[in-house]
Amino acid sequence: MFAGTYPLADLLLTMLEIFLFVIFIWLLIAIFADILRSHDMGGLAKALWVIFIIVFPFIGILVYLIARGGTMHERAYESARHSQQAMDQYIRQTAGAPDPADQLAKLADLKDRGVITQEEFDRQKAKLLA
Repeated sequence: MFAGTYPLADLLLTMLEIFLFVIFIWLLIAIFADILRSHDMGGLAKALWVIFIIVFPFIGILVYLIARGGTMHERAYESARHSQQAMDQYIRQTAGAPDPADQLAKLADLKDRGVITQEEFDRQKAKLLA
C-alpha cells in the first residue's frame, strides 16, 4: 500500500534532502563554533559574521568557507590542544604525580639501607630521568 503512493524515486529524493539538511546543520554548527573560538576577531566582527550567516545562510556559509575556511582546522587544533593540556594538568594534579627529586631521594635512602643494590638504584634512576 505504501509503495504505491510513494515511489522509489521520491524516497531517494527525500533521503537526499534529509542528508543535505543534516550537512547544512553540521556546517552551521561548525562555523558558529569556529567564529566563537576565533581569537583573531573582535566581538563586532564575530557578531557581523553570525548575523550574515543567519540572514543569508547559504551565501554566508560559502563566503565564510572561502574567506576563513583555510584556517578553521588550525583553530580547531589549537582548541583541542588547549583542552588536552588542561586535562593533562588536571590529571597530574589530581593523581598527585610524584616529583622525580623525591623519588630519587627515596631510592637513595633504600640504597643506603641496603634494601636495593647499586645496580637496581642505577636502573631506577635511569628510568626516572628518562
